[in-house]
Amino acid sequence: MANSREIQARMKSIKDTMKITNAMCMISSSKLQKARKDLKNTEPYFYAIQDSLAKILELSPETGNAFFDERTHLDSKERKQGYIVVTADKGMAGAYNHNVIKIAEKEALSDNKNMLFVVGEVGRRYFEKKNIPIDIDFKYTAQNPNMNRARVISEQIVELFRKGELDEVYIIYTRMINSVTFNAEIRQLLPLKRNKLVTGRDNNYQKFYFEPDINTVFEHIVPNYVAGYVYGSLVESYCCEHNARMMAMQTATDAAKDMLKELGIEFNRARQAAITQEITEVIAGAKAQKNKNE
Repeated sequence: MANSREIQARMKSIKDTMKITNAMCMISSSKLQKARKDLKNTEPYFYAIQDSLAKILELSPETGNAFFDERTHLDSKERKQGYIVVTADKGMAGAYNHNVIKIAEKEALSDNKNMLFVVGEVGRRYFEKKNIPIDIDFKYTAQNPNMNRARVISEQIVELFRKGELDEVYIIYTRMINSVTFNAEIRQLLPLKRNKLVTGRDNNYQKFYFEPDINTVFEHIVPNYVAGYVYGSLVESYCCEHNARMMAMQTATDAAKDMLKELGIEFNRARQAAITQEITEVIAGAKAQKNKNE
């Protein structure tokens, strides 16, 4: 059994670590609240764009065929797919980054023709370490996502799709299911799906005129729609990152408390053993002195 001084040194080290994990938990909790607010504020904008596209499609079903083109004439071996991978900039968030990278390795790296686009420092470092080429490395941090970054990403993706350099575009991110549950998922961005856009609600666009024409208006809205989806994915991933980190740090803090409790018991035992040893030595010395005097 370790002596009391060694146990005290270990307890001090655990307390110092617990201060760090507790502080990180509180910081992530604060950032999570802000990220949730940003996510809630973006939802009306995204749904408004989706509703506009749906109403235009109901008015003119043949509009925007280029964005719905699934290019069925291409063989599966000829299809070129692009994957946007959203990771964090830091670790210490449980399995958050691992789950995203696992899907990316399974899907994006299954074919050499696939293109890889990465957001987040953890993902960049991982693929660089594995010597996996990144086609477009968006030099953005995963922290504080904004609409401008989402537009830059979506514009490049949409342009590659229009040129035929990509036949399908997917985004791999982490979706928040509820306040404590989140899941890494892969969603298709392009080509668009008509059945997911058409809402079946009343169309009040019958009274409107589109300048210069309805197809041009539709093609102008689609990149904003994709940007809205990308932005929502970035913000949702950011929420999940801090939620995962908060839970991981809370677990680490609780584990540190349990260790301190066990070490406290061990320290008391060591101190009691030391006291008992000192008392035994005093008694033995007193007896020896008494026998000597006799």
